[in-house]
Amino acid sequence: SPDMENLVHLANGPETSPEAVENPARLAKAKALANSLNNASIYWHGVTKEGKPILWIRCGRKPWYPNVESEVNALMLVADAGIKCMPEGVTDFVVVSDSSSCPPPVPSFMINVLKALVRGYPDRLNVLLSAPVSAIIQWVMNLLLPMMPGRLAGKFLLKDVDDAREILKGWLPNGEDDIPTFFGGTVDHDKIFPEEAYSKKQGQGTTFQR
Repeated sequence: SPDMENLVHLANGPETSPEAVENPARLAKAKALANSLNNASIYWHGVTKEGKPILWIRCGRKPWYPNVESEVNALMLVADAGIKCMPEGVTDFVVVSDSSSCPPPVPSFMINVLKALVRGYPDRLNVLLSAPVSAIIQWVMNLLLPMMPGRLAGKFLLKDVDDAREILKGWLPNGEDDIPTFFGGTVDHDKIFPEEAYSKKQGQGTTFQR
């Protein structure tokens, strides 16, 4: 949303700006959102054989105790940005979640992420593939699926890594050659989307620390 985009601009601006000085609570919210974006746990990369853009979620890059509100806002901000860039004729997208290290102490994180996808993008979300299936994810899905309309419940695929790899072989344009290393493939997403500490680009705004 425009407001979340404004928060990003605030976080990357000087702490001496009038808005930052006059509204410290909003500045704190802006910093939290920027931190959630900077951990590089959400990014668009590639398309399926049908031309559907793929939104990747890397749960292992998220903090052990994530700020649930800022993580969900970051997801929606990145998703909205990708949707705006979809070419003509493309109306929906695929989500692939590497859930091997999902933050277990905060089940509300997964619940709110799934709710955001379902409520915010019920027609845009084509399918979500999550692997591997941890006990917490299974618990969350058992809680949420009965409350979802049938057309939405069928969009969630919870698989182990081997099954996910087979599904990705069928989805990705070059099959097995496009599967990332975190699903047992050879493509290193970390070179393209490095974790924050390894990124060559470092912001100079209010979230930057030396």
